[in-house]
Amino acid sequence: MLGLGFQRPRRSPWELLRSAAVSCFLALLCHFALAMVPRLFPSLSLLSLLPISALVLLATIFLGKCWRRLLGIAASAPAFVLFNILFLWGVYIAVIRGAIPSILDAILNAECALLLFGFYKIFSSDPGMVAHDSSCSIESEQKGFSEFDLQYESPLFSRVRYCNICKTSIRGFDHHCPAFGNCIGQKNRRLFIGLLAGFVIAEASYTMCSTHFITRSLNTQKIRLENIISGNFVIGTTLFSILQVLWQVVFLVWHIYCICLNIRTEEWINWRKYPEFQLIVQPQPGSPTSETRFTNPYDKGFIGNIKDFFKPKD
Repeated sequence: MLGLGFQRPRRSPWELLRSAAVSCFLALLCHFALAMVPRLFPSLSLLSLLPISALVLLATIFLGKCWRRLLGIAASAPAFVLFNILFLWGVYIAVIRGAIPSILDAILNAECALLLFGFYKIFSSDPGMVAHDSSCSIESEQKGFSEFDLQYESPLFSRVRYCNICKTSIRGFDHHCPAFGNCIGQKNRRLFIGLLAGFVIAEASYTMCSTHFITRSLNTQKIRLENIISGNFVIGTTLFSILQVLWQVVFLVWHIYCICLNIRTEEWINWRKYPEFQLIVQPQPGSPTSETRFTNPYDKGFIGNIKDFFKPKD
């Protein structure tokens, strides 16, 4: 019997609710920890607080992971991302919005709404799943990527890779994205790039609005003792947004680089597993063995690779 082979682990409603609750708690814990940074170091500038915030964020995530393992409680990465979006949007609406011009306010709210819509779309999208016999699926888990991929000799199955997390074969597989809860493949790669760029733009917009609020509040001396908690949350979420933008920009540049070369992340990392990426160089006189070098058979040149990326996928 043929089937898509794509089966996300089925969990009961109670398990899903518990996972979402744990993710919500971890997101709140991260933001409370970041809000303590400006409170403990009030004399430091925003730039000086960045490395401290990065360490605090990493330590909080690590402690949360240890706590979950100790108690045997699972969390959901997509839910964690979702609650972070909602928390930043909530801080903006509750604290920052009043100090922002109406046009910027409308733009940021539209960006957040589009971000949530794109997040839902990529979470529920088909990355390019390939129907195959269930026996092939079991065999692929035992053999791994390379041997299984060699079974596909038809052009229809070109660049099909097997994801051990989703337990399915994906055409144009790039990587499995835990944050979005889905594989990134031929059918949703453009959506992934657009959503990644959307995160960068939205978080940069939030940073701009929050720094405008902080500067205006300090200049007009509106931050008093009763507002110190909300002020710390604004600074903490600003630091969080800057840290997010920094690594997401690097990640986005990497994927744009891969698009320009028409190669996938999985292929870059594991190119030695795939014969089409291996160029055997015959040994030179005096050299005992041949040399295996990387070659990209899918490279069509810069313009051709860009066209291939934007070409509609069946």
